[in-house]
Amino acid sequence: MLIYIGADHRGFKLKESLEKYLKNQGYEIIDAGNGNLDKGDDYPDFAKLVARAISQDPINRRGILICGSGAGVDIVANKFDGVRSALATNVEQAKMSRSDDDTNILSLAAEFTNEESAKEILNVWLKTPFSGEEKHKRRLEKISEIEENN
Repeated sequence: MLIYIGADHRGFKLKESLEKYLKNQGYEIIDAGNGNLDKGDDYPDFAKLVARAISQDPINRRGILICGSGAGVDIVANKFDGVRSALATNVEQAKMSRSDDDTNILSLAAEFTNEESAKEILNVWLKTPFSGEEKHKRRLEKISEIEENN
């Protein structure tokens, strides 16, 4: 699985830590930036890069986005067709986002999530499959229709 990761200055430290952690787990990672700590950068720039990459292959790619609140990157990511991003602040939320909503981007809040919690959230999110339940498939089809007709 190919994983894209991106963060602004507020999420930079957590991004660097999670990228190293994932590489040590054997995942292939593409860092969409920022490549250095820049207090003047803007989260939409990195969220756009990750979300665009995921939208090109939403089934086989995953993304991780980090900013201070997590909300900003989540909003940007969900502007792209085929992207289903979820802001997760705990393990159960991350698990449900995958099993029920088949999310392909995980948004994290650097200001509210410590490194160990972020690793736990990320592990569960990466390892939880989509349930494939009929009600969840139906709901995802409705989301796809909204994207097509919006």
